[in-house]
Amino acid sequence: MRKLHLLLPLAVLALAFGLVACGGGESDEDKIVETIETSATSADPADCKELATQAFLEQTELEEGDAAVKSCEESAKDTSDDPDSVEVSKVEVDGSSATANVAFTGGNFDKQVLGVALVEEDDQWKMDEVTEFVKLDQEQLASSFEESFQSSEDAIDPELASCIGEVLRDLDQSQVEEVVIGGTSEPIVEIVEGCSEGLQQ
Repeated sequence: MRKLHLLLPLAVLALAFGLVACGGGESDEDKIVETIETSATSADPADCKELATQAFLEQTELEEGDAAVKSCEESAKDTSDDPDSVEVSKVEVDGSSATANVAFTGGNFDKQVLGVALVEEDDQWKMDEVTEFVKLDQEQLASSFEESFQSSEDAIDPELASCIGEVLRDLDQSQVEEVVIGGTSEPIVEIVEGCSEGLQQ
């Protein structure tokens, strides 16, 4: 997956799935597993269009159309937030659609398990959507947000980063999913604005 930019320097979904092409002669399940596992270390901008649908790019990049593709290609080379490894489980294939669970070790999604959906287009499986947090370690995720906000090129004040982290810790899972995988920047913008106003009082 690619980075969420600007207000999400955490690359919330970023580079979790860099997406690397799979070899032939394998079952659909094997291809799906290989795609997800090897995607974690891909730094090839060409993989953005090769192994992700437009819908997936728009969800993870918070952009539309060509802007989403360009954003993905620009962020592909940064592997600093990649996981050390991913473990794929519960792969279910239904014709040209599939779902899987992906557990992360290391990186910004350390200790999280995400549900993902894939589609097959022209004999190539592609990431199509991040659907849910199958397992959410909210403390770890909030800490990752804080660290990323402070270490990114657009680093913010530590107090503001801490406030954002605290807000994330207090959300229920559906709200966390709206912020992280909702495909829009509006929820995190509201959190940032609320924290900024609070710190100014």
